[in-house]
Amino acid sequence: MSSMFRSFSEYNYRVWFLGAFVSNVGTWMQATALSWVVLTELTQNDAGAMGITMGLQFAPPLLLVSVTGWVADRFDRRRLLMITQLLLLLLGTAIGVLLLVGVMTLPLMYAFALGLGIVGAFDTPARQAFVSDLVSRTYAANAVALNSASFNGARMIGPAIAGLVIVAVGTGWVFLLNGVTFVAMIVALALLRPESLAPRVRAPGAARLADGFRYVARRPDLLVMFVMVFLLGAFGMNFPIFASTMALEFGQEADGYGLLSSILAIGSLAGALMAARRDRARMRLVIVGTGLFAIAASVSATMPNYWLYAVTLMATGFAVVTTLTTANGYVQTTTDPALRGRVLALYMAILMGGTPVGAPIVGWVAAQYGARAAILVGAAAAAVAFLIGGIWMLASGRLHRSESRRFALEIDLTRPMDVVVPEQFSDEVAATTPITLPRDPASRRT
Repeated sequence: MSSMFRSFSEYNYRVWFLGAFVSNVGTWMQATALSWVVLTELTQNDAGAMGITMGLQFAPPLLLVSVTGWVADRFDRRRLLMITQLLLLLLGTAIGVLLLVGVMTLPLMYAFALGLGIVGAFDTPARQAFVSDLVSRTYAANAVALNSASFNGARMIGPAIAGLVIVAVGTGWVFLLNGVTFVAMIVALALLRPESLAPRVRAPGAARLADGFRYVARRPDLLVMFVMVFLLGAFGMNFPIFASTMALEFGQEADGYGLLSSILAIGSLAGALMAARRDRARMRLVIVGTGLFAIAASVSATMPNYWLYAVTLMATGFAVVTTLTTANGYVQTTTDPALRGRVLALYMAILMGGTPVGAPIVGWVAAQYGARAAILVGAAAAAVAFLIGGIWMLASGRLHRSESRRFALEIDLTRPMDVVVPEQFSDEVAATTPITLPRDPASRRT
């Protein structure tokens, strides 16, 4: 099997991938419809209201990060995902029904956005960590990248379908169709073979909520990456605001907005597939990706017409997915398995939790100064992230691979893990003792 799709050799991952893809199509349909409803039906093109809606969806992952990460590590992730997927199905269906009967209001939509955010706060870290449970350790980075490819491949289809459905029969039906797609994920979870899942690694003694924070605090590479991801997530990834307001500026309707989201996904899918070809997730690529995003976003803000703007979105999508897929893979494959859920919850909280900070600001800028100014805010944030990462790379000695200045914690991921990493990194001794793993003499270094 091609190295790009090597995770498909495992039954559980094939089943998961199919169910996740169908569900992701529905998720992108709903995201497109939600933004359009707030912007054009519940308000008079108020980008600020859309920013508040996004903020309400993404605030819970930040506010609940300790609890959601602990839950992802403490409880059976497969059963947890069945519960969260069912709740998301019910919420999406309820929104669709209220829209169809004509009783939806902006405050009510705010409440539903908060509800989606709360459930998503528990769903996301469990889902991200579960991807690594589906495959062997050597396939983990590839599985993460293919999961991103599924998400972005669905992004090519979902928004376009949503735009057509909105024009044809109305926004309410989009939410109902999304509810149906959640069934695919629930069925896929039920069909998985539990005995083939990777054994759960648990820390000795009681799992503590703060262990994930302490672990990250002792990893300077993760701290720098989290800062970069926060800036990109808070100010650069407000694509519903960027694309919808630019679509209106160019005189487009819902189908034109949906097409922009699908075109963005072309570049996103390319970035995810390229990440799937790499054997390891590297910090340097995360830094380069933020720089590419800053350039692509700056260029897109200057485009004079709809189609030229659409073309630049492919470069923007490629840059952002290269950055985030690599960052996600790096976090998953270099984190102690016993703490993976809590660290991923913190990562996702920083990525999505920045939206409540950035989205209202970006929405206000779009409302006051136009869509192009809002895009430039995102480009500036990405440029700052690039500088932070570049300065850290130089200061840490990683750019030249100076062995005397590298971190004590070093995990070689070019070969299978045949030694268990110490499970409790909250212990002071473990945190300060270098970890040495068996290494193939021919293997490459980080």
